[in-house]
Amino acid sequence: MNHDLIETVSAGIATLTLNRPDRLNALSNDMVDGLLDALQRFGADPAVGAIVLTGSGRAFCAGGDVKAMDAGAQQSFQEKMEFMRSAHRIPLALTQCPKVTIASINGPAMGAGLGMAMACDFRIVARSAKFGLSFVKVGLATDFGVSWLLQRIVGPAKARELTLTGDPFDAQAASDMGLATRLVDDASLTAETTAWARRFADGPTIAQAAIKRNLLAAERQTLSELLEFEALQQIPATETHDHKEAVRAFLERRAPVFQGR
Repeated sequence: MNHDLIETVSAGIATLTLNRPDRLNALSNDMVDGLLDALQRFGADPAVGAIVLTGSGRAFCAGGDVKAMDAGAQQSFQEKMEFMRSAHRIPLALTQCPKVTIASINGPAMGAGLGMAMACDFRIVARSAKFGLSFVKVGLATDFGVSWLLQRIVGPAKARELTLTGDPFDAQAASDMGLATRLVDDASLTAETTAWARRFADGPTIAQAAIKRNLLAAERQTLSELLEFEALQQIPATETHDHKEAVRAFLERRAPVFQGR
Protein backbone atom coordinates (compact mmCIF):
# COMPACT_ATOMS: atom_id res chain seq x y z
CA MET A 1 0.00 0.00 0.00
CA ASN A 2 1.24 3.49 -0.90
CA HIS A 3 0.64 5.67 2.15
CA ASP A 4 1.87 8.82 0.37
CA LEU A 5 -1.10 8.82 -2.01
CA ILE A 6 -4.77 8.13 -1.24
CA GLU A 7 -7.05 7.03 -4.08
CA THR A 8 -10.84 7.23 -3.96
CA VAL A 9 -13.42 6.79 -6.72
CA SER A 10 -17.03 7.95 -6.46
CA ALA A 11 -19.57 8.05 -9.28
CA GLY A 12 -17.02 8.44 -12.04
CA ILE A 13 -14.75 10.90 -10.22
CA ALA A 14 -11.31 9.65 -9.14
CA THR A 15 -9.64 11.70 -6.41
CA LEU A 16 -5.90 11.47 -5.81
CA THR A 17 -4.91 12.95 -2.45
CA LEU A 18 -1.24 13.70 -1.79
CA ASN A 19 -0.73 12.35 1.71
CA ARG A 20 2.33 13.64 3.53
CA PRO A 21 0.62 16.28 5.67
CA ASP A 22 3.52 16.48 8.12
CA ARG A 23 5.75 17.56 5.19
CA LEU A 24 3.06 19.75 3.54
CA ASN A 25 2.70 16.95 0.98
CA ALA A 26 6.20 17.48 -0.40
CA LEU A 27 7.06 15.00 -3.14
CA SER A 28 8.50 11.60 -2.27
CA ASN A 29 9.56 8.67 -4.44
CA ASP A 30 6.46 6.72 -3.39
CA MET A 31 4.21 9.66 -4.20
CA VAL A 32 5.75 10.03 -7.65
CA ASP A 33 5.38 6.32 -8.39
CA GLY A 34 1.81 6.29 -7.08
CA LEU A 35 0.76 9.28 -9.16
CA LEU A 36 2.21 7.83 -12.36
CA ASP A 37 0.46 4.52 -11.79
CA ALA A 38 -2.87 6.10 -10.84
CA LEU A 39 -2.94 8.54 -13.76
CA GLN A 40 -2.27 5.70 -16.19
CA ARG A 41 -4.96 3.46 -14.67
CA PHE A 42 -7.67 6.06 -14.28
CA GLY A 43 -6.87 7.62 -17.63
CA ALA A 44 -7.67 4.28 -19.26
CA ASP A 45 -10.64 3.38 -17.03
CA PRO A 46 -13.96 3.91 -18.87
CA ALA A 47 -15.75 4.13 -15.51
CA VAL A 48 -13.78 7.29 -14.62
CA GLY A 49 -14.68 10.57 -16.30
CA ALA A 50 -12.68 13.10 -14.29
CA ILE A 51 -9.62 13.07 -12.04
CA VAL A 52 -9.17 15.41 -9.05
CA LEU A 53 -5.75 16.09 -7.54
CA THR A 54 -5.63 17.55 -4.01
CA GLY A 55 -3.64 17.46 -0.78
CA SER A 56 -4.30 16.22 2.74
CA GLY A 57 -4.08 18.48 5.76
CA ARG A 58 -3.43 22.18 5.26
CA ALA A 59 -1.41 22.09 2.02
CA PHE A 60 -1.80 21.13 -1.60
CA CYS A 61 1.87 20.39 -2.25
CA ALA A 62 5.05 22.11 -1.05
CA GLY A 63 6.94 20.82 -4.09
CA GLY A 64 10.32 19.17 -3.60
CA ASP A 65 11.27 17.99 -0.13
CA VAL A 66 14.09 20.36 0.85
CA LYS A 67 15.17 18.10 3.73
CA ALA A 68 15.56 15.20 1.33
CA MET A 69 17.70 17.33 -0.99
CA ASP A 70 20.56 17.24 1.49
CA ALA A 71 20.36 13.45 1.71
CA GLY A 72 20.39 13.20 -2.08
CA ALA A 73 23.41 15.42 -2.50
CA GLN A 74 25.69 12.38 -2.67
CA GLN A 75 23.86 10.87 -5.62
CA SER A 76 25.60 10.73 -8.97
CA PHE A 77 24.55 12.87 -11.91
CA GLN A 78 23.00 9.81 -13.55
CA GLU A 79 21.01 8.90 -10.44
CA LYS A 80 19.65 12.42 -10.18
CA MET A 81 18.75 12.45 -13.87
CA GLU A 82 16.90 9.16 -13.56
CA PHE A 83 14.80 10.53 -10.71
CA MET A 84 14.05 13.78 -12.54
CA ARG A 85 13.07 11.94 -15.71
CA SER A 86 10.74 9.72 -13.72
CA ALA A 87 9.20 12.63 -11.80
CA HIS A 88 8.81 14.68 -14.97
CA ARG A 89 6.48 12.04 -16.32
CA ILE A 90 3.85 13.45 -13.93
CA PRO A 91 3.23 16.82 -15.66
CA LEU A 92 3.37 15.01 -18.98
CA ALA A 93 0.84 12.42 -17.76
CA LEU A 94 -1.47 15.15 -16.48
CA THR A 95 -1.40 17.19 -19.69
CA GLN A 96 -1.78 14.12 -21.90
CA CYS A 97 -4.40 12.38 -19.75
CA PRO A 98 -7.53 11.68 -21.82
CA LYS A 99 -9.69 12.46 -18.78
CA VAL A 100 -10.32 15.98 -17.52
CA THR A 101 -7.95 16.74 -14.63
CA ILE A 102 -8.74 19.21 -11.85
CA ALA A 103 -6.42 20.55 -9.14
CA SER A 104 -8.36 21.27 -5.95
CA ILE A 105 -5.95 23.64 -4.22
CA ASN A 106 -6.66 23.61 -0.51
CA GLY A 107 -3.48 25.30 0.72
CA PRO A 108 0.10 26.14 -0.26
CA ALA A 109 1.04 25.08 -3.81
CA MET A 110 4.75 25.68 -4.22
CA GLY A 111 7.42 24.87 -6.79
CA ALA A 112 6.80 21.49 -8.38
CA GLY A 113 3.46 21.40 -6.56
CA LEU A 114 2.32 24.44 -8.51
CA GLY A 115 3.79 22.82 -11.62
CA MET A 116 1.48 19.83 -11.13
CA ALA A 117 -1.49 22.12 -10.58
CA MET A 118 -0.72 24.02 -13.79
CA ALA A 119 -0.49 20.73 -15.70
CA CYS A 120 -4.12 20.03 -14.77
CA ASP A 121 -6.89 21.25 -17.04
CA PHE A 122 -8.50 23.33 -14.29
CA ARG A 123 -7.62 24.74 -10.86
CA ILE A 124 -10.26 25.29 -8.18
CA VAL A 125 -8.58 27.46 -5.54
CA ALA A 126 -9.48 28.09 -1.90
CA ARG A 127 -9.15 31.74 -0.85
CA SER A 128 -6.58 30.87 1.83
CA ALA A 129 -4.27 29.13 -0.66
CA LYS A 130 -0.74 30.45 -1.16
CA PHE A 131 1.55 30.08 -4.13
CA GLY A 132 5.23 30.44 -4.91
CA LEU A 133 7.97 29.39 -7.31
CA SER A 134 10.91 29.74 -4.96
CA PHE A 135 13.36 27.63 -6.97
CA VAL A 136 15.74 30.58 -7.27
CA LYS A 137 15.70 31.12 -3.49
CA VAL A 138 17.26 27.70 -2.95
CA GLY A 139 19.66 28.05 -5.87
CA LEU A 140 17.75 25.87 -8.30
CA ALA A 141 16.34 26.15 -11.81
CA THR A 142 12.69 25.46 -12.52
CA ASP A 143 11.39 21.94 -13.13
CA PHE A 144 8.11 20.00 -13.54
CA GLY A 145 7.41 21.96 -16.72
CA VAL A 146 6.96 25.23 -14.82
CA SER A 147 8.81 27.32 -17.42
CA TRP A 148 6.63 25.90 -20.23
CA LEU A 149 3.28 25.86 -18.44
CA LEU A 150 3.51 29.18 -16.63
CA GLN A 151 4.19 31.25 -19.74
CA ARG A 152 1.14 29.78 -21.46
CA ILE A 153 -1.13 30.64 -18.52
CA VAL A 154 0.11 34.03 -17.33
CA GLY A 155 2.27 35.22 -20.25
CA PRO A 156 6.06 35.50 -20.68
CA ALA A 157 6.57 38.76 -18.75
CA LYS A 158 4.70 37.61 -15.64
CA ALA A 159 6.36 34.20 -15.83
CA ARG A 160 9.76 35.87 -15.69
CA GLU A 161 8.74 37.93 -12.68
CA LEU A 162 7.38 34.94 -10.74
CA THR A 163 10.29 32.60 -11.46
CA LEU A 164 13.22 34.99 -11.25
CA THR A 165 12.09 36.69 -8.03
CA GLY A 166 10.55 33.63 -6.39
CA ASP A 167 8.20 35.95 -4.51
CA PRO A 168 5.08 34.27 -3.04
CA PHE A 169 1.56 35.38 -3.99
CA ASP A 170 -1.94 34.77 -2.67
CA ALA A 171 -5.09 33.23 -4.13
CA GLN A 172 -6.53 36.55 -5.29
CA ALA A 173 -3.35 37.31 -7.23
CA ALA A 174 -3.49 33.81 -8.73
CA SER A 175 -7.04 34.48 -9.84
CA ASP A 176 -6.19 37.90 -11.24
CA MET A 177 -3.40 36.47 -13.42
CA GLY A 178 -5.52 33.57 -14.69
CA LEU A 179 -3.98 30.74 -12.66
CA ALA A 180 -7.24 29.99 -10.85
CA THR A 181 -10.15 28.63 -12.84
CA ARG A 182 -12.43 29.30 -9.87
CA LEU A 183 -11.67 31.12 -6.62
CA VAL A 184 -13.93 29.84 -3.84
CA ASP A 185 -14.39 30.09 -0.09
CA ASP A 186 -12.42 27.50 1.86
CA ALA A 187 -15.56 25.86 3.22
CA SER A 188 -16.92 25.45 -0.32
CA LEU A 189 -13.80 23.99 -1.94
CA THR A 190 -14.81 20.32 -1.83
CA ALA A 191 -18.37 20.97 -3.00
CA GLU A 192 -17.26 23.34 -5.78
CA THR A 193 -14.57 20.91 -6.96
CA THR A 194 -17.02 18.01 -6.98
CA ALA A 195 -19.60 20.02 -8.92
CA TRP A 196 -16.97 21.02 -11.48
CA ALA A 197 -15.72 17.44 -11.80
CA ARG A 198 -19.28 16.11 -12.09
CA ARG A 199 -19.81 18.26 -15.17
CA PHE A 200 -17.05 16.38 -16.99
CA ALA A 201 -17.57 12.95 -15.45
CA ASP A 202 -21.13 13.05 -16.79
CA GLY A 203 -20.06 14.56 -20.11
CA PRO A 204 -19.10 13.04 -23.47
CA THR A 205 -15.72 11.70 -22.37
CA ILE A 206 -14.64 10.59 -25.85
CA ALA A 207 -15.23 14.10 -27.20
CA GLN A 208 -13.48 15.65 -24.21
CA ALA A 209 -10.42 13.47 -24.81
CA ALA A 210 -10.40 14.46 -28.49
CA ILE A 211 -10.62 18.16 -27.59
CA LYS A 212 -7.64 17.75 -25.23
CA ARG A 213 -5.65 16.10 -28.04
CA ASN A 214 -6.52 19.00 -30.36
CA LEU A 215 -5.41 21.59 -27.79
CA LEU A 216 -2.09 19.82 -27.26
CA ALA A 217 -1.54 19.55 -30.99
CA ALA A 218 -2.28 23.25 -31.39
CA GLU A 219 0.74 24.02 -29.18
CA ARG A 220 3.17 22.69 -31.77
CA GLN A 221 1.46 22.54 -35.16
CA THR A 222 0.81 25.08 -37.89
CA LEU A 223 -2.79 25.95 -38.68
CA SER A 224 -2.81 23.78 -41.81
CA GLU A 225 -1.41 20.82 -39.86
CA LEU A 226 -3.90 21.35 -37.07
CA LEU A 227 -6.86 21.46 -39.45
CA GLU A 228 -5.91 18.02 -40.73
CA PHE A 229 -5.42 16.75 -37.18
CA GLU A 230 -8.82 18.12 -36.13
CA ALA A 231 -10.49 16.36 -39.03
CA LEU A 232 -8.94 13.07 -37.93
CA GLN A 233 -10.40 13.60 -34.45
CA GLN A 234 -13.80 14.79 -35.63
CA ILE A 235 -14.75 12.02 -38.02
CA PRO A 236 -14.59 9.19 -35.43
CA ALA A 237 -16.48 11.43 -32.98
CA THR A 238 -19.42 11.60 -35.38
CA GLU A 239 -19.79 7.82 -35.05
CA THR A 240 -20.00 7.72 -31.26
CA HIS A 241 -23.12 6.93 -29.28
CA ASP A 242 -22.72 10.19 -27.38
CA HIS A 243 -22.82 12.32 -30.55
CA LYS A 244 -25.89 10.51 -31.85
CA GLU A 245 -27.55 10.80 -28.44
CA ALA A 246 -26.86 14.55 -28.38
CA VAL A 247 -28.47 14.98 -31.81
CA ARG A 248 -31.54 12.99 -30.71
CA ALA A 249 -31.77 14.99 -27.50
CA PHE A 250 -31.59 18.26 -29.44
CA LEU A 251 -34.42 17.18 -31.74
CA GLU A 252 -36.46 15.93 -28.79
CA ARG A 253 -35.76 19.08 -26.77
CA ARG A 254 -34.26 17.30 -23.79
CA ALA A 255 -30.89 17.05 -22.06
CA PRO A 256 -28.60 14.35 -23.50
CA VAL A 257 -27.51 11.39 -21.39
CA PHE A 258 -23.91 10.63 -22.26
CA GLN A 259 -22.38 7.17 -21.76
CA GLY A 260 -18.77 7.68 -22.80
CA ARG A 261 -19.05 5.53 -25.90
